[in-house]
Amino acid sequence: MLSSISNPKSAIVTIVKLGALMRSELAGVDGAIVLGYVLGTVGLGAWFSRRQHNLRTYFVGDRNVSWWLVLISIVATETSTVTFLSVPGVAFKGDFTFLQLSFGYVVGRALIAWFLLPQYLRGELLSAYQLLQQRFDRSVQRTASAVFLLTRVFADGLRLYLAALLLQQFTGWNDSASVLAIGGATILYTLLGGMQAVIWTDTIQFIIYILGAIVAGVCIVQQVPQGLSGCLAAGEQAHKFTVLNFTLDLTQPYTFWTGLVGGACFTMASHGADQMMVQRYLCSRSLGQARTALVLSGVVVLLQFTLFLAIGTGLYVLHQQGTLRLPEGTREDEVFGVFIVHFLPHGIISLVIAAVLAASMCTLSSSLNSSAGAFVNDFYRPLRPGLQEQDYLVVSRWMTLFWGATRIAVALGALRWMHDRSVIDQVLTVAGFTTGMILGLFLLGSLRHPVPSWAALTGLGTGFAVVFFVWMPLLWGDHRLAWPWYAPVGTATTAVVALIMNFLGSQYGSIANRGTESSLDKTG
Repeated sequence: MLSSISNPKSAIVTIVKLGALMRSELAGVDGAIVLGYVLGTVGLGAWFSRRQHNLRTYFVGDRNVSWWLVLISIVATETSTVTFLSVPGVAFKGDFTFLQLSFGYVVGRALIAWFLLPQYLRGELLSAYQLLQQRFDRSVQRTASAVFLLTRVFADGLRLYLAALLLQQFTGWNDSASVLAIGGATILYTLLGGMQAVIWTDTIQFIIYILGAIVAGVCIVQQVPQGLSGCLAAGEQAHKFTVLNFTLDLTQPYTFWTGLVGGACFTMASHGADQMMVQRYLCSRSLGQARTALVLSGVVVLLQFTLFLAIGTGLYVLHQQGTLRLPEGTREDEVFGVFIVHFLPHGIISLVIAAVLAASMCTLSSSLNSSAGAFVNDFYRPLRPGLQEQDYLVVSRWMTLFWGATRIAVALGALRWMHDRSVIDQVLTVAGFTTGMILGLFLLGSLRHPVPSWAALTGLGTGFAVVFFVWMPLLWGDHRLAWPWYAPVGTATTAVVALIMNFLGSQYGSIANRGTESSLDKTG
């Protein structure tokens, strides 16, 4: 069965059949453009499938990827549909204080570049968690890898769900069909082309979604009286351009201190201890190129946030002047989608729809390839050493298919329970819940004398328990700690508890040894 799935000709026939169904539903040039975009991504995956001969080429692009491609891939990977649709919703409902998170993002990336990257780029690592096996043992490696796999399933399933909401508005399909269409196409080109296909499609998709966002922004400004000056004046009057909030309230997610401290720790965890990002650095030609790509990506993300928040402010102005009328019950996550489908001219709609799909498929494809890589290199390969590279490659493609199915399952489940919740808050909460604990393990492994594995795992379990305690809605209600603090809490708890357990263990061992020596002396 896998041979038919991984065969480029068979794959293209499958997507053409899907495309025929889409073309019958979409209207005119818009449908043709979106269909052409989807076919193009799968065709690119089929093209790169010819180069996949071993795990090194499939998962890290043979370590021969230029820094600018790595930079774009980093940015495109973290710029999901959540960013494209939900961040404008944040500004529509609030202001620019969300931008404070990006201050910490830049700081966190600089710390990763100088403290963690050198460790990753020594040797021939294919998984970030292989480093933990070198510093601790295989139990720590597999635990961290399992946490990563579960986190990505839920976070990226929610991202897929949000992309499907827009496709559903555009095509008139039901929600489930939209989830299956996006998920199926992304699984196909990722399964075929591996990391090289992921990085090159990331680059194309980055150009598409940035161009789509700019075009949508221009269309918004054109519908505001007095154009840009009118939009700026209305936004200023509504205090939409407020960026800094120096309050010390830890329950607020968008403050200066939350952004600087929480954002830095969050990005150190998400970009320094997460296989999906680390895999990109492993594709770089050198340490210097990896550092350049990582640090500059923080600046690009800051500019992106500014663009998407500006779009949200423009949507607010249109809504206030009565141009943008929203259906009753519309959530802030859906405002930009409503504008795209109902207020953009034909031809432009298809460009922006393709941009949303691009943002979704960038993150999803990266997640699928990195999840397959983590499973094969952290679990399967150690259990089945000595197989041929082609055998491992077949398993890798099977796992790409499997992890894609899990994302689709989560997205279908979200259709039932994500009715009145902000998707971006839910996604970032899931990520912050676990990544901080894994960062704690990496920091412990960076010590000159790493703690024993049992102490590290005790710290990890305690970190999870503490973060779960501060998150519990039933316990704290509206006074819960804001999600950006989950990563610092998880990191600190994991590291401190592990160090304490190591100290107590060494003290107990010292006392036990002295007792043994004393008994031997008396016996003697």
